[in-house]
Amino acid sequence: METYAFSCELDVRDYECDMQGIVNNGVYQNYLEHVRHLYLKEVGIDFAEYTRNGINLVVVRAELDYKSSLTSGDRFLVGLNLVRESKLRFAFLQDIFRLPDEKPVMSARVIGTALNARGRPQIPPEMDALLA
Repeated sequence: METYAFSCELDVRDYECDMQGIVNNGVYQNYLEHVRHLYLKEVGIDFAEYTRNGINLVVVRAELDYKSSLTSGDRFLVGLNLVRESKLRFAFLQDIFRLPDEKPVMSARVIGTALNARGRPQIPPEMDALLA
């Protein structure tokens, strides 16, 4: 496993599985989003506070590569790195590994930006500092 700026361990809950007994493909996006929000909070960026101040952090593209499935009761790790994608975009590079065997489950590249109160892309100073 590579080194991540942030990681979090989670557990699969029964209701996240589909009729095949595996985690529904859409649920993985919830896992990824949850860990992105935890990371932002950890580095002092409060997603909800930004929204209240008219700054909306939004996803503009998500690339998800499924490698294997998780099942009910599995414990897994989500690793995250944040990189600058362009002047007005950033990318969360995220991986999911089943524990304890560290089997790769998913790799994702989630591209986002921040929209100011006028709906125009504008990276806030705190985010810009993280991307430096």
